Amino acid sequence: MSSRIDGDKSGQVPSRVRRILRGPQPESVPGLVGTAVMIVGLLDIAAGVFPRFRHSRIHAVAEVLPVFGPFAAALAISAGVLLLLLAHGLKRRKRRAWRAAVVLLPAGAVAQFLYRHSIPGVIIAAVLFALLLRHQGEFKALPDPRSRWKALANFVVMSAGSIGLGLLIVNVHPNRVVGNPGLYEQITHVVYGLFGFEGPVDYAGQVSWTVGYSLGALGMLTALTTIYLAFRPEHPAARLTADDEGKLRELLAKHGGRDSLGHFALRRDKAVVFSPSGKAAVTYRVVSGVMLASGDPIGDVEAWPGAIERFMEEAKAHSWTPAVVGCSETGGEVWTRETGLDALELGDEAIVDVKDFSLAGRPMRNVRQMVKRIERNGYTTQVRRVSELTEEELERVRGAAEAWRGTDTERGFSMALGRVGEEGDGDCFIATAHRVEEGDTSPFGDLKAVLHFVPWGKDGMSLELMRRDRAADPGMNELLIVASLQAAPDLKIEKVSLNFAMFRAALARGEKIGAGPVLRMWRGLLVFLSRWFQIESLYKFNEKFRPRWEPRFMVYRTTRDLPRIGFAVMQAEGFVTVALPRLFASRRRPKPARTCTHTHMTSVPKQQEREVQAA
Repeated sequence: MSSRIDGDKSGQVPSRVRRILRGPQPESVPGLVGTAVMIVGLLDIAAGVFPRFRHSRIHAVAEVLPVFGPFAAALAISAGVLLLLLAHGLKRRKRRAWRAAVVLLPAGAVAQFLYRHSIPGVIIAAVLFALLLRHQGEFKALPDPRSRWKALANFVVMSAGSIGLGLLIVNVHPNRVVGNPGLYEQITHVVYGLFGFEGPVDYAGQVSWTVGYSLGALGMLTALTTIYLAFRPEHPAARLTADDEGKLRELLAKHGGRDSLGHFALRRDKAVVFSPSGKAAVTYRVVSGVMLASGDPIGDVEAWPGAIERFMEEAKAHSWTPAVVGCSETGGEVWTRETGLDALELGDEAIVDVKDFSLAGRPMRNVRQMVKRIERNGYTTQVRRVSELTEEELERVRGAAEAWRGTDTERGFSMALGRVGEEGDGDCFIATAHRVEEGDTSPFGDLKAVLHFVPWGKDGMSLELMRRDRAADPGMNELLIVASLQAAPDLKIEKVSLNFAMFRAALARGEKIGAGPVLRMWRGLLVFLSRWFQIESLYKFNEKFRPRWEPRFMVYRTTRDLPRIGFAVMQAEGFVTVALPRLFASRRRPKPARTCTHTHMTSVPKQQEREVQAA
């Protein structure tokens, strides 16, 4: 089903160093403090929302200053909401979250005392405050990369939460309500109150003041936090600089043949950390608090531990969750040995050795017949290095690749370069399919399909992109893969990496005779999920070219991190996106007939899936 590489718990790295590299653990003081702050936040909200259980000892003051009690209730609610928002940051050891909590805990305790005269609430807040001060040295994590999107997310979440909490505030004083207002009147009262206006619901006594102040505080809190997030300085995610890219290209020139994913380290939306010697590097992107590396480290294997240590130190400095996706078996062994992390097999990479590839024989009959049929229909192919294309041809390829993309966002991270034919990429390869048709008004001329490969050392290439015109005959991808494999000897290419097949071993073993019930059930679940992710069809598409399979692994810290890492991987690969609604999105991209993008970790297009099933 899947295999796991366990870190060498008594190997070369001392336990003290391993604890440093693994970073903060969930059971640490910051984790407990974050949970306690969340509880105190809920208590503060409850203190401000629900009616007092007994008469306050400061009743005399409240009679002189009628708004004193309602003001304390509003302060308690505000402090509670902010503490809830800060709890996650405290668990991740964020310094700014600690500073804010040190201010808000006393404020919430004072509000509870003034409104309820709650001695237990004050004691709990005081103990937690002392705990924060005593362990302040553990809250040193630097800020995450951030953008204006967080302001929009805050506005949506805070608005929804304020309306829900506002309805609770409106309804916790049933004996003081004048009349019998319905749900519409209650919602209207909440919305008016968030903006500081009086709504249609009326109360007897000071309850109107309490409800009004509380709703106004929630509205002001939503506005202020949104404004702060919108106008604070951005900390964008690090990008690959020209100097970094130059150093990585030097490392790839010397050691690029070791890993088929090595060239994808040159994605410019990745950052990089180098070993102290500069002979190795790890590239990564931070997604939702996960520091996500892809593939093996770049460079000399002997220098990998230094680069890995720098990677883990950076993760600890920001309290990011470290993870690696798509590393090889050798890479997984080094990662687990050096850090004490664990590894889980994700699937297999399809690699075709050019000298062993042939269309002859019964196993290749379906591919051979499909290619011959397409060639009889008048299609021709070309396989060249990018440097051999004219600027006009490159522009046509780029335009077609953009127009034929089947998704609004470019997919791919660990096994995609994200660009075609830019400066410095002349050593990449492009395979194109052409057919001249009378009356064809396509802006891309006779171009019907495109494959883009990146170098894999000096004698290999790795598939990065597959795009085809939906109006073209089925089988364009098979045609171009075969053409690329046949042209490989002239290009001095000996091995070609095709695609990555998730959970391939489970799919292959689960359909064999003698497979156990657990394996069959797991395969059945994967087949079911293939309706959305085409896991099975991608495996079958790769299998048609009779490749050898190389396992790829995910490296992670603890099992409880896996859901978070999985979500971050889906974001990085483009399966989960945060974007403006289509109504407001840019319409720069032309809209001719399109088909899905295809990279190593994305799915086979629907039309191609039908071709696989038919074959």
